[in-house]
Amino acid sequence: MAAEAATPQATEAGEAEAATPQAAESGAGESAEGGAPHAAGAASCPRTDAGAPAPRARSTGGPDGGEPGNAGDTAPGDTQPRPVRTEAAATGGPGGTPGGQRPDEPAQPPGSHRPDEPAQPPGGEPRHGRTGPTATGRPEARSGDRPSGGPAGPRRAARRAPLDPAAVDAARGVLVGGGAPGALAEAAVRLLGEGAGEALRGDPWLVLQVPGVRVEQADGFARAVLGAECGPGDERRGRALVGFVLEKAAESGHTALAADAVRAALTRHAVPDPGAVVAAAVEEGLVLVFRDASAEPPAGPGQDDDEAGPVPLLLGLDRYALAEESLADGCVRLLRSFEGAADEEDDDAGWEKAAAGAPSPSAAELIRAAARSGLVLHTGGEAARAEPAALVGAARAAGLRAYAAAYTENGRRRLARAVGDEAALTVEGLLGRDLGPGRAEDGSLALDLLAVLDAPQLSAEEATTLVEAVPDGARLVLSGDPNTLWSAGPGRVFADLLASRACPRVISRTPDPGPIGELASCVSVGELAAVEAPEKEVVVVPVRDPGEAVLRTVQLVADSVPRAIGVPAAHTQVITLAHSGPVGTRALNAALKERLNPGPGRFAGFDPGDRVVHVPAPGHTLPGTVAGAEPDGLRLTGEWGTVVVPREDVAATVRHGWAVTGHQAAGLCWPAVVVVVPGDAGPLLTRSWVYTAFTRGERHLSVVRGADRSLAQAVAEPAAKERTTRLTSVLRELAEEG
Repeated sequence: MAAEAATPQATEAGEAEAATPQAAESGAGESAEGGAPHAAGAASCPRTDAGAPAPRARSTGGPDGGEPGNAGDTAPGDTQPRPVRTEAAATGGPGGTPGGQRPDEPAQPPGSHRPDEPAQPPGGEPRHGRTGPTATGRPEARSGDRPSGGPAGPRRAARRAPLDPAAVDAARGVLVGGGAPGALAEAAVRLLGEGAGEALRGDPWLVLQVPGVRVEQADGFARAVLGAECGPGDERRGRALVGFVLEKAAESGHTALAADAVRAALTRHAVPDPGAVVAAAVEEGLVLVFRDASAEPPAGPGQDDDEAGPVPLLLGLDRYALAEESLADGCVRLLRSFEGAADEEDDDAGWEKAAAGAPSPSAAELIRAAARSGLVLHTGGEAARAEPAALVGAARAAGLRAYAAAYTENGRRRLARAVGDEAALTVEGLLGRDLGPGRAEDGSLALDLLAVLDAPQLSAEEATTLVEAVPDGARLVLSGDPNTLWSAGPGRVFADLLASRACPRVISRTPDPGPIGELASCVSVGELAAVEAPEKEVVVVPVRDPGEAVLRTVQLVADSVPRAIGVPAAHTQVITLAHSGPVGTRALNAALKERLNPGPGRFAGFDPGDRVVHVPAPGHTLPGTVAGAEPDGLRLTGEWGTVVVPREDVAATVRHGWAVTGHQAAGLCWPAVVVVVPGDAGPLLTRSWVYTAFTRGERHLSVVRGADRSLAQAVAEPAAKERTTRLTSVLRELAEEG
């Protein structure tokens, strides 16, 4: 990194010289931090993405803070998935529970539709082939619709469906009678149906399905409703806690959990016989059970596989289990359906000619790989995005219906510079049926080739919907940087596909340019080295305490970066680790608002001109600006268009946005970024977080860092905690079956 300032005074973007033989570290967190000085000078760190990508940082590693384990399970049981409807699914629980919500985002409005829900009904058989698109319930787009991933114009945020007032009143009566807030009534009805009141009266622990309700609160409510018959061993309590533990695990990114970890979580909640509760949940079909192929002990000499020892088991909710099953089936379908189509339709000479004219060797390799396979993985950094763009351009030049999709509107606009606005989409616009190439009669996407960038951001459910929408014989390229943070929702699809080796992979040899790219390359291999930054592309601002960190951050955004780098404050983004804390987004946004757009907060705490982020669903962050207020909501504008957020949703889905978290910044880029790294960041600061934050700046990166070694330690340690998923093992099983 660039060397730190020689004095403790305010270091400005244009004044941070490499004045000492030390170099500062940088990263992001809730409290500033730094680390041991590094030797000055440029570090020669070749880009690599061979390592496993880091999972998204979480405040807890497992259910209720417990670390999910992979110990072998000695309990006997069915080792095959049983696709039955869980109680949570039957009552609508998963659909309204923020299972993919990150700890740094506003909660999703209870009961609202999540765009990452699989198209499959929650209890159906795992689907084979392409049947998903018609099940989403969205209106079909025709081929002549506007072919852009961005919004067509001003729109209103989706409103929640109206509820029966009598049902809400009945639920409120039961809740209030049990000492629970009556405000939970609407969410309870959305989750449990119009009979929510009676359902809660008969099983008070169903309240655990309402987002934000804790176990101790549910226990208190149950005691008030049931009286003397209530106890920690109540089978209703055990049933609810199994689902609760698995949903909490999903919030941390897991699609399944080791049975030992589930039992341990139940023990922490004072369940008298966790093993019996788990066995009953499996027997009743509330959860599915699977062999944990990653932890099975190898068979000894002369032993069959069945004699190797106790079979480790995983438990999962059918929502996520079936998503991974369907995703694996869809990937295999694309690979096999293309095998027959390639010989009949493809012009090998044409593809070879396109490869010969590619702008880089890596782009040529990707074109050749896509010519031979229906599913290809492509890895690389920001500069490597030009390679799938070149593939799409070559395919369109050959007359194919080829499109590229990014995860965010910001990414789509960057992509459109290379492929044109007509060919550039967002994943949400593509799957929403109202934008993009349109649909064929069978509901599949009317295209021949699709390149999806930012693939690590895809949750298991989003990826399932996407893959099932791609028709037989078409080509799908999933491209992304495996060093960035993982998806907001459960799963680690891109990493699992890479690990499965189920399809061709192209590793880009195109490095990100300049000092920021060099620094990112070093971080990706676990090194925090100094880099030369003659044009102040990378600047480090050391601070001694949180108060100074806030002061220097405001100074950088409002004065130093605009004056020295030429990037105005409106195009400079602050990135920190979390919302809370002395240097969290709340504290930073308050200070930045006071300096850049002071006002009384006339509209639900916001004023016209305030920078904000709108999070309509977990994992979908829309940066924008407050344009004004209307009688029924707050009007926001951004590069994605204009939206009116209903008044009742503003508090849950809109935050000030001068400062965002690294998770919210994933998939987005700005001309300049200021990354704030507190000294007491804790476990949320990981290598993948640092890499993601550092690579959001296109021209300039300032790092406001504290005074300890947590940044260097985070970069040097393993990328982050693993997620328990099944996609890799399912793909390998399908490969063995042929």
